[in-house]
Amino acid sequence: MNLEEARRLLKPKAEKALAKPAPHGLDLNLSVFKLGTGFATGVEGSERILESVGIDLGERNRSGSYYQVDNRAVYASARHSGLTVKPLSEALKDPKNLDYYWKAVSVNTDKYTAAAFLGEKEGYFIKVDDGVNVDTPVQACLLLRTPGLIQAPHNIVVVGENSKLHVITGCAAMREEAGLHIGISEFYVKKGGTLTFTMIHSWGKEIHVRPRTVAHVEEDGVFISHYINTSPVASLQTHPAAHLNGNGGRAHLSSIIISRGASQIDVGGALELSAPACSGEILSRTIGFDKSITVARARVAGKAPNVKGHVECRGLLLSNESRIDAIPELEARIQDVQLTHEAAIGRIAEEELIYLMARGFTEEEARSIIVRGFLSVEPTGLPENLAKYLESVLDNIAASL
Repeated sequence: MNLEEARRLLKPKAEKALAKPAPHGLDLNLSVFKLGTGFATGVEGSERILESVGIDLGERNRSGSYYQVDNRAVYASARHSGLTVKPLSEALKDPKNLDYYWKAVSVNTDKYTAAAFLGEKEGYFIKVDDGVNVDTPVQACLLLRTPGLIQAPHNIVVVGENSKLHVITGCAAMREEAGLHIGISEFYVKKGGTLTFTMIHSWGKEIHVRPRTVAHVEEDGVFISHYINTSPVASLQTHPAAHLNGNGGRAHLSSIIISRGASQIDVGGALELSAPACSGEILSRTIGFDKSITVARARVAGKAPNVKGHVECRGLLLSNESRIDAIPELEARIQDVQLTHEAAIGRIAEEELIYLMARGFTEEEARSIIVRGFLSVEPTGLPENLAKYLESVLDNIAASL
């Protein structure tokens, strides 16, 4: 089967789903946005904003890079033996890569996956051969520049048996005009492989964001996902899912959401523990400012013997007009499972402020210290240089409050 044949088979399903809303989050009228390639041709002039989302255009300590502006690939490189980094359109010329094409994410999941399929133009394809340890991250930049555009990258990452890879994806918008980002990401972790995926978003208050992410993990595979959003956004809805299909598979999903302005955010994660001795955890930290509304969802399903899952959702309200909902969900299908959850939402405690101020800190400094402590999450699986980078990002957020 070639790409044309594969798309012909999927097209009717996508067309039927164009009016199908997502189960959660703000529903959008897709007709107010346009599909197209966009007018931008490069990342020039965007160095500062890309640096803020972890992209180093000098490619220092990077094993490869992929840059996409609007719906056009503008740069791709691979600097490690056994590593492939290509625009999706180029990778799909090889029929073998169609084995991963719309297999984890269904085109008819909702109107957003349907629109992404029908308007599909580009995205990245990253693959690591069996037995290859890529010791420095691959970075991917997805930049939205054209007003009113639907940016719909379709990304596929394949980690071979007993291989290791870390992907940093930085997503940002250059303009304040409205736009829609629909990122389709399909991850495949083979037996004994490890994939760490770090996504940092910096959008704008008129941008709507609808990522759709699914990972399949085989025996003794590991999938680690870190998601950070620190900027205002019109609306954001994402619910990545990891399917642990092989014995001993593990997954860790963490998110840090700074909800500002009038942002409407619905985020979460799901773990399907479908094979014996699998384990996973979902951790979230949410801070609500201004008039923002945030819903933090987490679901763990235990479907096989001797699986373990844990959910931890914490929220901090810094405005009387903001709102945070935490919705943990545990599902046990058999007796021999261990599933737990913790959920807490509150404000900065007055006694903590008084304690720190009594030791010489100003009220602003005390608030910053408390918020920084709240934002701390264990940077599971991150290389030391990226862990330090994320620490500096979080320090800057706390200092700006």
